[in-house]
Amino acid sequence: MEDIKIISKPLSGPETSILIGFPGSGLVGSIALQYLVEQMEFEHIGNVTSKYFPPLAMMSKGVINVPVRFYEKDSLMAIVADIPIHPMICYEVANGLIDWITQFEIREILTIAGIITNEVEKRVFGVATSEATLGMIQNRTIILPMGSISGIAGSLLTECKIREIPAVGLLGETVNTPDPRAAAATLSVVNTLYDLNVDIEPLLEQASEIEAAMQKMAEQVEKTEQMPKKEQQLPMYG
Repeated sequence: MEDIKIISKPLSGPETSILIGFPGSGLVGSIALQYLVEQMEFEHIGNVTSKYFPPLAMMSKGVINVPVRFYEKDSLMAIVADIPIHPMICYEVANGLIDWITQFEIREILTIAGIITNEVEKRVFGVATSEATLGMIQNRTIILPMGSISGIAGSLLTECKIREIPAVGLLGETVNTPDPRAAAATLSVVNTLYDLNVDIEPLLEQASEIEAAMQKMAEQVEKTEQMPKKEQQLPMYG
C-alpha cells in the first residue's frame, strides 16, 4: 500500500460490516453514509490519503477534514469520502482499502452508489458477489438482472469477487444532481439489513429543500432565456 496511506485505529471487534460510500451519481453514497455517521454518532477512527487524490483539503466550520475517513460504531464501520475517484486509479484505491480491511475478520462489505435512470421513483437496486450473499438483499431491493457498475463502487465489488469476500452493492435510483431522496431510500434498506432505527425524515426534508431550490433556478433560467436580447451597441464619443 505504498501509494495509499491509511492511518487508523484497528477495528474493535470481529464480524464487522463495512459500509462504503464515495461521491458518484447523485452523490448517493457519500450523502447516505455521512448522514448515517452523524445520526448514529459514529467514532472517527482513521483517515486515508494518497498521491492519487486531488490536492485539496476539506473543511467544516473552519476545521480541516481529511477527504476520506473511517468511522466505527458497534459492529459497523463506515468509509466516507468527499472526493470522487478518477476512473484511472479506481483499481489502486480499491485494492488499498481492501488490503487494509482484510487484516480483520469482517462479516461483509456493502457499497452504496447511485444509478441514473429515466424514472423518478427512487427505487433501490441490488447486486452481490455470490448467490449466498444475494440472499441478504433479495427481498429488500430490485435485483439487477444485467448491466455494469462503473467507478470505485464497481472496482470494490470486483475486488471482493476475486478475493471471495462477501459483498453487496446498493444502487439508489437518481438523477445527476445531489440527491438526498435517493440517499434516504438506500438508508431505508440499510436500516432493515442491520436492524437500525435511523430517522430519515430530516434527509427527506433536505431533499424537498434542494428540489425547491432547483425548481426556482430552472424557472429563473427559463425566464432569462425568454427575455429579448438587446442589440449590441457601440459606445459613442464626442
